[in-house]
Amino acid sequence: MLSDNIHNTTVFKINNELDVARAVLTSTSMTKKIGFTQGMQNVIATIVSELAKNILYHAKSGEITLAAIKNDKKRGIEICAKDRGPGIKDIGRAMEDHFSTRNTLGLGLPAVKRMADELSIDSKFGEGTIIVARKWLHGKS
Repeated sequence: MLSDNIHNTTVFKINNELDVARAVLTSTSMTKKIGFTQGMQNVIATIVSELAKNILYHAKSGEITLAAIKNDKKRGIEICAKDRGPGIKDIGRAMEDHFSTRNTLGLGLPAVKRMADELSIDSKFGEGTIIVARKWLHGKS
């Protein structure tokens, strides 16, 4: 995770669709408490869902960490998806719309990039992936 002040952190083990649903529901209640609008709560829930489903589809298991974050100027949420799956062989290609290694629409990661204010991806092919997405209460920092 990055250096901003972090409060109220919740970690979800992701092993099945029910775990995905729990993470999504918690993200909605957390973002409501932070002060996000209903529309932004839905955007953040979509980010959580996409990242958690990627864990299931590509790594079979992993974890999602949701953290309320704050810096000297604003508040927001950080979503960290971590797995020990096969990793992303070509991050550049994975960020292109319609690129897929699993016969899906290939829209998940590109959509997460568009929805998040900040996105970082650290992946080692054959070892796993860590994706950190941030959404700030009042837009990009």
